[in-house]
Amino acid sequence: MAAQRDWFDTDYYQVLGVAKDASQKEVTKAYRKLARELHPDKNPGDAAAEERFKSVSAAYEVLGDATKRAEYDEVRAMGPSQMGGGPGNYRFNVGDFNDVDGGLGDLLGQMFGGARARGGGARRSPARGADIETQLTLDFTEAVGGLTTELHLTTDAPCSTCHGTGARPGTTPSACSRCGGRGAIDDNQGPFSFSSPCPACQGAGRVIDYPCGTCSGSGIERRPRQVKARIPAGVSDGQTIRLKGRGGPGHNNGPAGDLLVQIRVLPHERFGRSGTDLTLTVPVSYPQLALGSVIDVTTLGGDTVKLRLKAGTQSGSRHRVRGHGVTTTSKRSGTVSGDLIVTVEVRIPTELSDAERAAIEELARVTGESAGDQETTGARSTT
Repeated sequence: MAAQRDWFDTDYYQVLGVAKDASQKEVTKAYRKLARELHPDKNPGDAAAEERFKSVSAAYEVLGDATKRAEYDEVRAMGPSQMGGGPGNYRFNVGDFNDVDGGLGDLLGQMFGGARARGGGARRSPARGADIETQLTLDFTEAVGGLTTELHLTTDAPCSTCHGTGARPGTTPSACSRCGGRGAIDDNQGPFSFSSPCPACQGAGRVIDYPCGTCSGSGIERRPRQVKARIPAGVSDGQTIRLKGRGGPGHNNGPAGDLLVQIRVLPHERFGRSGTDLTLTVPVSYPQLALGSVIDVTTLGGDTVKLRLKAGTQSGSRHRVRGHGVTTTSKRSGTVSGDLIVTVEVRIPTELSDAERAAIEELARVTGESAGDQETTGARSTT
């Protein structure tokens, strides 16, 4: 990449609001936050926000790439005073140093991407498209089992008329006559020379003589589109799924951004979830717990499994049914299957038959506990 004079004039770290020793992850996080806040779609008609958005994008184009960032840091460390002048007077010609120490020209050529006063310069670099965020609401069983669905979005997309070229159908862009299609012009004053973007074509290296009527030559239009998305089994509420290359279109043949799908999961009327485990509360009777029994438990998939309760099982106790939870698959952990955690609780009948009442009263008599309508002293329960 040919070094631009903006590298001296602009502190990209300050533009993104990060420290010079910030990690690549911190740089990316700062860029995404600013891009979301300043995106033209969120600030229609706000020219200042649009210019700020362009500055942020330009800064991230350099700092977001480890190689370009290293070159930028080296250039900034040298400073304008080391390069033959102050701001606006940075002149550098690698050829002037080719014979110094047998290779200084090569070193500087690598640093500045081979920029020369004669024949140097490079057209505007491809720019990655913006990431797009959307939400998808799933019911509980869809989130556990996964599905393939279509997302309906209204976003920037390659123009459907010119297919992203910006030129009217039947025509093609022509090479810029000012820069000869290079996208840059050279300033050869003094011993140093730097390339700068061609003002005629804005660094694109081409001119659209007959702009597309649909996108006015931008190659991009805002339109509804459908994106097919495969949602993996086991996604959880609040999780974000990244669909590579399904976001905003790139610029200058740059790659498209990503589509970030934030998942919302509706609650289930009976089942809950804890990680990869499903949870379920099952009502049982007092005799089933006291004497022991085998109860039927219906899983989320509709199958029935047998759960054996030992005599003396306590109300509120939890029992694990292995392999009937949530199954997830990832590159790091492989396939992991959770369990079904069943909590048993005593079901208290609201109405009793004569036989049931007699049996409970007999149990109360045997255990020495009060029952029925017998008078008690002390506090009474209220509803």
